[in-house]
Amino acid sequence: MVSGDVFSIPQNALVSVSQPYFYFFWSLFLGIILVYITCLNFAPGSYRRKRLWLSCWRRLTVWEFWPLWLFYPPIIVYIIYLGLRHRCLTLFTASNPAMTAGGFIGEEKSKILTDLSGPKLNNEYLARWTLISRNSDSDHKISLLESFLQENGLDYPVVLKPDEGQRGLGVAIVKTVDQARTYLEQSIADTLVQEYVPGHEYGVFYYRIPGDESGHVFSITAKVIPEILGDGERTIEHLILDDDRAVGMATIYLKRFADRLSEIPPEGQRIPIAELGTHCLGAIFLDGGHLHSPQLTRAMDELCKTYEGFYFGRIDLKAPSPEHLQEGRGLKVLEVNGVTSEATHIFDPKHSLLNAYRVLMEQWRIAFRIGAINRERGIKPVPLGELFSHYLEVARRQKKIASSNAEKN
Repeated sequence: MVSGDVFSIPQNALVSVSQPYFYFFWSLFLGIILVYITCLNFAPGSYRRKRLWLSCWRRLTVWEFWPLWLFYPPIIVYIIYLGLRHRCLTLFTASNPAMTAGGFIGEEKSKILTDLSGPKLNNEYLARWTLISRNSDSDHKISLLESFLQENGLDYPVVLKPDEGQRGLGVAIVKTVDQARTYLEQSIADTLVQEYVPGHEYGVFYYRIPGDESGHVFSITAKVIPEILGDGERTIEHLILDDDRAVGMATIYLKRFADRLSEIPPEGQRIPIAELGTHCLGAIFLDGGHLHSPQLTRAMDELCKTYEGFYFGRIDLKAPSPEHLQEGRGLKVLEVNGVTSEATHIFDPKHSLLNAYRVLMEQWRIAFRIGAINRERGIKPVPLGELFSHYLEVARRQKKIASSNAEKN
């Protein structure tokens, strides 16, 4: 802890300096609110334009929709504080020796799944998968995909995603061989092919203190795909824009249904408006803490302890039902994410921003604690300069993938 006499600026001086800025900030903020309300209610334009104005307002005022650059500054400050306290800003990279930089960014999904599918693990835990090299020609890629399906008795749909990606980047559920061919022809990265697993999707955040026999389930997130309900009168576009929550992510949903916006679904028809269990792509995240159980913890121990050098992160998986998850039965692992994964139950609309910050700060405190223990056991954290260079290189590659996806769409 920092002693109170380190900073000697008088309190009154701070108040007198900050007071004018305080009034200016709030005057500006209230002015922006008034302008928005005026534009929203009185500006000329179509119904679509007005609802998109509302969408922008929701994304600004509802923290669940905030971009990373707006949401994360307090967490970054806390990470720096923890780094100074532990005398190593990158100590968290030692939390998962099994992953590059602890799973900070750019970890290869195929390597993680390979390490998970070792002889100690019952492979019924893992969704079946294979890797297709970006260097193969289109016909060979399709041939590898078809061979994978035949050997495992699978059929379409199938999940395709970059081997190195994050937050749903480049992930697609393809339903036909033609869709698969188009994806693979345009892919500029190694592609992970994974069986499509039906059921309920969850994110289970798990950690284990090195040396302990058993770990802890820190968070459970139930991932819900939102739907619109047809009434036989309104178009898909109007159903999305009329929905109180969907309007907050209207640009994403409208883009997905760009060729069906004028379609009028019959009364009672339910249409999923998202496809992937990714929050930034439209999925709804709910707190699944009520599903916590000793059986689930034991299942996570059995799974994660086979992955030598993994102590901290989120396991994205599917289960046939909530009861199966709670009992630790019938689980299928889709991905394992490292130190920068989140306890995503915080995005449940019932939780406050302050609660989200409290949970994430506790999460990072645990990551540094595990990193400190591993440092004592001989694991060296990644130097700051090396970590920064790694981040820039991965960000450059992922920018190319994102650009390639934009061209596809």
